[in-house]
Parts: sequence; structure tokens; C-alpha cells
Amino acid sequence: MDGDEFEARQRRREWFHGLTVPPGSWTVIRVDGRSFSRFTGQRFTKPFDAEFSKIMVATAEALISELGGKYAYTESDEISVVFDPVFDMFGRSVEKLVSVSAGIASSTFTNGVGEPAHFDSRIWLGTTEIDVVDYLSWRQADAARCALNGWCYWTLRDNGRSAAEATGDLERTSTADKNELLHRHGVNFNDVPAWQRRGIGFWWETYERVGHDPIRGVDVSAQRRRLRVERDLPMKEAYRELVLKLITSGR
Repeated sequence: MDGDEFEARQRRREWFHGLTVPPGSWTVIRVDGRSFSRFTGQRFTKPFDAEFSKIMVATAEALISELGGKYAYTESDEISVVFDPVFDMFGRSVEKLVSVSAGIASSTFTNGVGEPAHFDSRIWLGTTEIDVVDYLSWRQADAARCALNGWCYWTLRDNGRSAAEATGDLERTSTADKNELLHRHGVNFNDVPAWQRRGIGFWWETYERVGHDPIRGVDVSAQRRRLRVERDLPMKEAYRELVLKLITSGR
């Protein structure tokens, strides 16, 4: 067997190498921290930690910038990045998209926290803009649910309940019950910072930058692009309208 034939046989065993995102699909890459419940529990305060959020923001900024995403959203230990149907990075190779995105997230977060941390990655596909809006509404609803549960659980823990007791106390409780629990402990969930309840959004915006032309001796302005980090996202229908506007702008 010659060398070329041997190499061809090995490459044919890369079974998923040819798997690609279908052309024309709206694509979302979502990365999640691997075993982050244990990892964050040993290093950050609960239920929310400003330093952890800062590192997650930096990780989301790296992902949307490196991969050329249109919109990004982070809540808890996950980040979603939206790509326009015309994107063609890595020829839309699924292997490349998930491995590179997980690598960017892992290295950026590791650099921020100062010790190894790992993310996995997956791909979500949609056929219309409304599919994307539905996806992001789903993730924001998850953020609100997790925030309320987290605040209740750690309020109970801080007031002497064990992990098992706190979990048991919250079983089969309604949203109203959980809000009442927090109220009894002096916490109004509506006063919790918006980024904890609604997540954080990222999108590109243009702005006017004023400079001075020393040759002509006049002030000049030019349009520049920057990444906006929004910690006070709207909710429900207002959020859906914002997302739809952002992902369809410039099309």
C-alpha cells in the first residue's frame, strides 16, 4: 500500500469531518461551562458573583468578536452567539465550529480566572428570524427561572438550612411561593440587578468618533463600530422586539 492510499484510508475514518451547517440556516453556537456548579462553588460567592460575571462577559466578547457573530447572550455559565444565514466561517464545518468556539471560551475564561476551566459547545439551527427570537426568549426565561431558584436556595442556605433541606423546601413551590419566601427574608426579587434576572446581551453598534486633522487644522468625524454590552435588557415581548431588530439590521 503506497503512502497516498494509506492516508486516504485514514482520512475516510474521520466520519464527521464532512458534516456542515446547512446553507441558509440561522445558527446559534452555545457554549456551557463543564462541571461549573462545583467549579464556581469553590471560587465564587452565590447566588451571583460580580467577578464571575465580568469573566463571562469577557468570554462572550471574545466569542462574538473572534467568530463574527451578530448577537450574543449570556446567563449563568452559558453563552449563545447568533450567526446570520450567510456566514461561511470554516465552510460551516460543525467540527470546526464547536471545537474552536469551545477552545475560545475555555482559554478566555481560564485567562480571566487564573486556572484551567473548560467549556463544551453545541449548535442550534433555525429556519427563520422568529426561530431565533424564540430561542433567545427561551434562554432568557431560563435565566429568570434559574435566578429566582438560586436566590431562594442560597437565601435558605444562608439562614441555616442544609443543602438537602433547602432543596426540599423548594420542591413543588410556585413562582409566587418563591417570591414570598424571598420577601419574608427581606429580598424583593424585582430589585435584584437586571443582569441576574434577564442575562446580558451583546451587539455591534456604530458611533461617531471625532478627531483632529492636523494638516487641514480642522476637526473631522468618522463612523466607527464597537461592541455594546447591555446589562439592562428588556423582558418578554420587548426583548423579542429588540432581538428581531438586532438580527435583521443590515440585511
